[in-house]
Amino acid sequence: MQDRTEPTTDYDLFVIGGGINGCGIARDASGRGLKTALAEMNDLASATSSASTKLFHGGLRYLEYFEVRLVRESLIERETLLRAMPHISWPMRFVLPFHKDMRFDNATPTSRLLKTVMPWMKGRRPGWLIRLGLFMYDNLGGREILPGTKTLDLSKSIEGGPLKDKFKHAYEYSDAWVQDSRLVVLNARDAEARGAEIMTRTKVISADRVDDHWEVVLEDRRDGQQRRITAKMLVNAGGPWVGDIIRTKVRSNAKEGVRLVRGSHIVTRKLYDHDKCYFFQGTDGRIIFAIPYEQDFTLIGTTDSEQDNPDKKPECTDEEMDYLLNFASNYFENPVTRDDVVWTYSGVRPLYDDGNKSATAATRDYTLKVDDTGGAPVLNIFGGKITTYRRLAEHALEKIVPFFPGTKGAWTAGVTLPGGDFKVAETRGRITMLAEEYPFLGDKWAERMIRHYGTEAWDILGEAKSVEDLGENFGGTLTEAEVMWLIDKEYAETAEDVIWRRTKLGLRLDEPEIDALETFMQDALLMKRTEAAE
Repeated sequence: MQDRTEPTTDYDLFVIGGGINGCGIARDASGRGLKTALAEMNDLASATSSASTKLFHGGLRYLEYFEVRLVRESLIERETLLRAMPHISWPMRFVLPFHKDMRFDNATPTSRLLKTVMPWMKGRRPGWLIRLGLFMYDNLGGREILPGTKTLDLSKSIEGGPLKDKFKHAYEYSDAWVQDSRLVVLNARDAEARGAEIMTRTKVISADRVDDHWEVVLEDRRDGQQRRITAKMLVNAGGPWVGDIIRTKVRSNAKEGVRLVRGSHIVTRKLYDHDKCYFFQGTDGRIIFAIPYEQDFTLIGTTDSEQDNPDKKPECTDEEMDYLLNFASNYFENPVTRDDVVWTYSGVRPLYDDGNKSATAATRDYTLKVDDTGGAPVLNIFGGKITTYRRLAEHALEKIVPFFPGTKGAWTAGVTLPGGDFKVAETRGRITMLAEEYPFLGDKWAERMIRHYGTEAWDILGEAKSVEDLGENFGGTLTEAEVMWLIDKEYAETAEDVIWRRTKLGLRLDEPEIDALETFMQDALLMKRTEAAE
C-alpha cells in the first residue's frame, strides 16, 4: 500500500459523501468557482439516494405536522426541478381514495388538536380536512406546469377499476416522479464539468485540522493506495454515516444527532393499466403509495422502521413486506400477494434527530451546522429529502461562502442537467423522434432511453442502423454502446452499478446475462486503465 506523506492537491472545499446532498453541493460550489473535490467510499448513490420512493413531492402528509415551510419549499422546487431535468423527472397525477375509516397517525399535531376539539371523530380523518390540505397543497408553492386538484367518481372512472367497490370517491392531485440515482450521477457529472474532482470508491481514512486547513488521507478501495489532500473547508454529507464521520473522522464538537429510519419498498407485477399513482391511507394513520414503475411493474412503499447501524445493509423484512401487501390489499379488488413481488429494496433515511418518539413523526427537514471551533471549518448536513436537495445545496453554500470572500452567487435554479435541454411538454415528442430516427428500438426502448438520457440518447446511439451496430447485447435492451457510455461518462464500474443505479434493468436481466455484463465491464475497465497507464 502506497502512502504519500506530502499533500498532493489543495482544494477550497472537500465534500465527504456521494449521495444527492453531497453531489448537489459539489455542483453548486464548483459553479461558483470554488475548487471542489468529492469522495464517496462506494458507488455514487449507493445508499439512501438510490432507495427512495422516487418522488419529487411537497409531502402532503407533512402538513399534518405543521411543517408548512418544508412543504412550501418542496412545492416550489417541484417545478424548478422539472424544468431542469425533464428527462429523468416528469409530472404524475395521484389518486387519493376517501373512506370514512381513514385515520390520523396519533403522533401528529393535527390529530391531537382534533381530538381536543372534535373528540367524537375518534381519530378519523375527515373529508373537509383532506380538502383543506389539498387546497393548501395547490396554492402554497404556486403552479405553472402542474394541474390542480379535482374530484373523481370512482364508480365511473378508470381509476376506480382496480379498487374495491367501497371506494366511491377520490381526490386527484399533482406531484412528480424522479429517477433518484440518475439525479445523483447527473449532478456529479455537471460538477465535474464545472471543475470538481469526483472520486468514487474512495474512503476517507482521517481528517485533521492543521492550522487554518484540513489534511485528509484518502484510500482508493480498488487498490489500497493512499493519497493526502488539503482543503480549507470540509462538508460532511455522509448521509447515514454523518454521525460516524463526526465522531471518528473529523472529531467535530457538533452536538446534533442523526436518526436512522429504514424505508422499505416492494416492486410487484403491474397491478393496473393506467399511468396514475395511488395515495392510500391506512386505518393506522400511515400512508403508502402505489406507483407505475419501469413500464411493466408497480412500486409500493414505504415503511418507517428504526435502523440502529448504518453499516448494516438495509433489507425489507418479512414483516415489512406483509405490512405493505396487506395495506395495498385493503384497497385493491384483487389481493396483492408475495407471488406478485418481483423485487424489494430498502434505504436508510438519515433524519435529523428532533426527539420525536415515532420514526414516522421525525422531521424530514434538514439542518446545517458549521463547526469552526477547532480552526478550519466543517459543515455537517443532517436530514433532508430528495425534493429539496438543490435548495439544501444553496443553503449550504450560504454557510460556506463567508469563508471564501468574493465567491459568486446562487446559480442553479432552472439550469439544466446533462441531457435535459428541452421543455417538459416536449418529452413525448422526443420519444417519438428517437423511435423514428432509430426504428429498430421500438416505442418502449425509445422511451427508456429518453427517460434515462434525454438528448444524450442520440450520443449513445450514434450512427447505429440496427441493434447489431450497438455491439454486444446483454438483454433487456442493454447494449455495449450504453454500457460503455456508463463506464466512460457516469462512473459505473460493476454490473450492479449499471442494473440497479444507472438503470433498473436488474428487473429484466437473468443471472447469466448479469454475469456476462460483469465480465465485459471488468475487461473494459482493465483495458481502459492499461491504456491510461501507458
